[in-house]
Amino acid sequence: MSEETITLNVTRYRHEKDRAPFIQSYQVPYREDWVVLDALNHIKDELDGTLSYRWSCRMGVCGSCGMMVNGEPKLTCSAFLRDYRPGEIRVEPLENFPVIRDLVIDMSGFMDKLTSVQPWIIREKEKPVSEGEYLQTPDQLDAYQQYSQCINCLLCYSACPIFGLETDFIGPAAIALAYRYNLDSRDEGSHRRNDVITDVNGVWECTFVGECSVVCPKHVDPAAAIQKLKVETVSGMVRGFLMPWSRK
Repeated sequence: MSEETITLNVTRYRHEKDRAPFIQSYQVPYREDWVVLDALNHIKDELDGTLSYRWSCRMGVCGSCGMMVNGEPKLTCSAFLRDYRPGEIRVEPLENFPVIRDLVIDMSGFMDKLTSVQPWIIREKEKPVSEGEYLQTPDQLDAYQQYSQCINCLLCYSACPIFGLETDFIGPAAIALAYRYNLDSRDEGSHRRNDVITDVNGVWECTFVGECSVVCPKHVDPAAAIQKLKVETVSGMVRGFLMPWSRK
């Protein structure tokens, strides 16, 4: 009895020899418990060692293995082969990013955007260690915890039609993480971040399509963060106009 297989149509591109990306098809064993990443690892280990892609934890934690699977941004470590039967599976690099090789994208632009919003706790003045920790109540933790689940997998950027048209847009993950730190009771750096996220390439670029929240594998809601920041920005402007003394 022949082994059951499934076809993976994988994008290949090696800039040093290929004029353009092309599709290469592989027959891989079908296993009920295999995910797309397992199939790619089988190709790499058994069929074609030249295939390039990123992965690390295999548990939906590191965010490394994001790719387009049948046209949708997915973590390949959680996209089961069984969900795509009886058809074939198309695996491509994440959309809206330059391709370095095969399924590997260039993330440097995103890293610049992420750094620009300073996603870390900023204190104007640190208290001495001898005075103890910066404690939080459960409610203070709950205020930002959802947004702290982002794993920088970039699926939201691949799903975002605005980023597809305007690559200078800071984008959903970076803005959601900025909002996460703005909400943190230990942080004092919101004014620094807001200068970036309310600039011309910030929240006002977003047209609230909402696909960023739909594709997030960790159930973060970057679309909500962006809209809340818009409201807070406008509210601050109105308060500043009606109560100019409050700016001081």
